[in-house]
Amino acid sequence: MTRKKVLVLGGNFGGLTAALAVRHELHGDVDVTVVSASDRFLFNPSLIWLPFGKRAPEDITFPLAPTFEEHGVEFVHAEATRLDLPQRRVETTAGTYAYDYLVIATGYRNNLDAVPGLADGNAFTITTLEDAIHAGEGWRRFLDDPGDIVIGATQGAGCFGAAYEFLFNTAYQLRKAGLKKRVNLTYVTSEPFLGHFGIGGLPHGESLLGMFLKKERIGSHINVAMREVDEGRIVLEDDAALEFKYAMIVPPFVGQPVVRAATEIADEKGYVKVRDTYQTETRDEVYAVGIAAAVEVPWQTPTPVGIPKTGFPTEQQAHVAAKNIAAQIRGEAVQEHKTFGEIPAVCVMDAGNNGVIILADHMLPPRKHGVLIPGPQAHAMKLGFEKYFLWKAKHGHVMLP
Repeated sequence: MTRKKVLVLGGNFGGLTAALAVRHELHGDVDVTVVSASDRFLFNPSLIWLPFGKRAPEDITFPLAPTFEEHGVEFVHAEATRLDLPQRRVETTAGTYAYDYLVIATGYRNNLDAVPGLADGNAFTITTLEDAIHAGEGWRRFLDDPGDIVIGATQGAGCFGAAYEFLFNTAYQLRKAGLKKRVNLTYVTSEPFLGHFGIGGLPHGESLLGMFLKKERIGSHINVAMREVDEGRIVLEDDAALEFKYAMIVPPFVGQPVVRAATEIADEKGYVKVRDTYQTETRDEVYAVGIAAAVEVPWQTPTPVGIPKTGFPTEQQAHVAAKNIAAQIRGEAVQEHKTFGEIPAVCVMDAGNNGVIILADHMLPPRKHGVLIPGPQAHAMKLGFEKYFLWKAKHGHVMLP
């Protein structure tokens, strides 16, 4: 029988996990190719530290080619330009690749058009490596000429954890620099309440986050959209105007243009509509995992909020997809089913030298269990997890927890 071809688009959390897990599930009896626009893996959770000089790019990235080569996976450093779903092939900047099974793990791009002025560079963000590097350049200029700071997440954003982490790390760095009493630090969020996180909140989360803000003397504007971001000023929909010398804003994410163009499987944001097997709604041979997979927001809020598609659920989705692809190749029915909302919530929110461990039985309500555990052990746990995960991913040990 001809060996089946599995093509994976993307080489970060979802793509790397799916590619190596398929090889593992089939004991190597499959041809796997990864096409990625980036030739390096990026541990996104550590981008919160990079602007403050606590990490350099080489600390939180590694080259993908050696990892895939070691595990018998072909790696192509190229950008996908067209998905030809009927013919089962993908056109890329390095040629055309045929597949029997396709995994879309293309991640996100910033929607800087969500708020006028963001695309003009009037505020920093930290959601990509390049963005975080620029935010670090701005931070060093800020230290020479300090002033007020605004940290926030726009309407439609889902990555609230990064906004909170950067907020509290900023407070910590201001204190270390002796600037805490000279700088007004303000948090702006589209969340309906503090600690919503885009997952509906957890017990005592609002009071805990409120205590953190009070302790650090951080002002807040909650449940509000941003009207525009000018140079040195953010105007909110309630007409409040916040002056700043430094600002970091988390925007909403959207999918990649190549995915959005595949209208058979993608929505208007460029996310792929999937079943609980992570197969697309119309094609059994095409899967999507991670940020590329569409997730329905199960509530309506006065100001729109998104869903945080973080590394842990992305890994879980990739394993579900890999098991189901392996079953199909073996001629079996797919048996793995897990909706995004059923995946456990496991997150560590860093706060400089403190933090919060976030645990829940489900990412989205309804839940039976959910807890937030504050303390310095959270900071230590995040440091340890960073080292562990980079080691695990670099060596291809994706079957480890």
